[in-house]
Amino acid sequence: MAINALSILIPTYNDLCVKLVDNLRQQAEEAAIDYEILVGDDGSTETEVIGKNQAIERWPHCHYLRQAENTGRSAIRNFLAREAHHDWLLFIDSDMSMVRQDYLADYLAMEEATVVDGGVIIVGDPEALKGNLRYRYEKASEHEHTMEMRRKNPYRDFHTANFLIRRDLMLAHPFDERFRYYGYEDVLLGKQFRAKGISIAHIDNPLGFSTFEKNSQFILKTEEGLRTLHQFQADLRGYSRLLTLIEGIHLPIILSIIRCWHKIFGKWERKNLCGSHPSLRLFKLYKLGYYLKITQ
Repeated sequence: MAINALSILIPTYNDLCVKLVDNLRQQAEEAAIDYEILVGDDGSTETEVIGKNQAIERWPHCHYLRQAENTGRSAIRNFLAREAHHDWLLFIDSDMSMVRQDYLADYLAMEEATVVDGGVIIVGDPEALKGNLRYRYEKASEHEHTMEMRRKNPYRDFHTANFLIRRDLMLAHPFDERFRYYGYEDVLLGKQFRAKGISIAHIDNPLGFSTFEKNSQFILKTEEGLRTLHQFQADLRGYSRLLTLIEGIHLPIILSIIRCWHKIFGKWERKNLCGSHPSLRLFKLYKLGYYLKITQ
């Protein structure tokens, strides 16, 4: 076994993650390793979720660490890395689900790699979720996140929902804490690894993404991500498909037409996307128009 001690770090905000922790705990016990599971609650506001997550404390090696206030997506991850005691860190987003019972074993068998991205697959009933924009968007994009596709662009397609890293490396190259809100903190981390010559291994060891918010909530989250992209566009140039698309449009008149379209039809597009029959094509157009609007 290449790795015999592991800190499993789960940042969370209003997500119930008891089942995930229980599954990870059982796999770690079966592997007979030294381990800890640290759940970092970044100022959750839902009292029922907080109460249920506190049950994590009843298991040995498992800790539920609550922050009084929300510090942001990057800061909570850096906090967990500092709190960890083992040389290897496994970061897992709290809305992930277990799809393989040999999940931990695959990571523990890794040799030589310093950063490993295991990937994500989309889990859900297509019929029940046919009107859910998040599910349809993630499912349509799933082929872009296979191991083979991620290996083609290992830094740009690095995501932090499920990755393994040496603790000393994480502490030396932490998440950028300017990124408080939704989106792109993982993209910038991948860019930083490339600049430092730190290799990223991509393997097929996915977790399941099975939490799909209401369409209206997903649109709000998408808009927040686009504002993050605009705020850090200089840092993210070359690492965002949307920025690359916009920079490839060399005729200002085309950009003006798209802005005009969004001004006239943006509310109608948004109504469709928040409804029960959202269009993925409209979603792409809406994101482009919204971003161009906030850049004016």
